[in-house]
Amino acid sequence: MKYVGAKQVLKNIHINNVKKVYVAKDADKEITEEIIVICKEKKLPVIWIDTMTELGKMAGIDVGTSSMAE
Repeated sequence: MKYVGAKQVLKNIHINNVKKVYVAKDADKEITEEIIVICKEKKLPVIWIDTMTELGKMAGIDVGTSSMAE
């Protein structure tokens, strides 16, 4: 299952529903900072993707996204 967007990623990290998180390097740091901090606390791997557009394509959507979790 893929969770796309910061709100969905954070929600599913908090309920221990993900194994890894993808974050776009060009995403707004205010949006991704909390995700990265929580991933470190929970020892979840963070995979960096170059652009939000590329991450959106990986997620199967037609727009960019700051983050995605699986």
